[in-house]
Amino acid sequence: MKHPVDQPSVLRQIRDLQTMLIHPQDQDGEELVGQLHRIGCRVHTAWPELDALPPNTGLVLMAVRPDTLRVPYPWLGQPTTPPIIPVVTYENPITIEAVLQLDAYATIASPVRSFGLLTAIAVTLSQHRNRQAREHHIRRLERKSAHQRLLHEAKQLMMRTRGVSEDEAHAFFRDQAMSRRTTIEDVARNVLEAHKWLGL
Repeated sequence: MKHPVDQPSVLRQIRDLQTMLIHPQDQDGEELVGQLHRIGCRVHTAWPELDALPPNTGLVLMAVRPDTLRVPYPWLGQPTTPPIIPVVTYENPITIEAVLQLDAYATIASPVRSFGLLTAIAVTLSQHRNRQAREHHIRRLERKSAHQRLLHEAKQLMMRTRGVSEDEAHAFFRDQAMSRRTTIEDVARNVLEAHKWLGL
């Protein structure tokens, strides 16, 4: 079993977490507000419409019910959308599909109990952070791959037009980058763009 080395930081993150609760002001809603306050979260409430999230919102708890599935939330599905924990009253195919579309890591069942919320928040924040780290890593790999393709294309151009070896072409780009205090990729991009315009 993997040692939960990040547990303290996750728990620290929960304290003073700015939370948006989209839920009716019923018994479940009052129970959720009370539990969130006891955990240490700052809570904003709304129901059912919410055109924009308050600044610095780190978590959304949202009631998912058949009568609210068509309510538009413009902030959903955006790169900046915080993680969402659905509060589920009904369990049917439509509700399950809605929960899946929210890309939730955990759910809260109604009626809301006095335990389980802290665990759901901790799991959601931890998984959301892990996902962000994976996506960041993938973007870095994609940028690195694009830079490598760019440099390869520029070196091939240099080898064709100047009759130099690949090592000599690479040395040219490296020296140009050092003298101009920029990256090899920028030099390669400039060479390709210049060739393109001269060709036109």
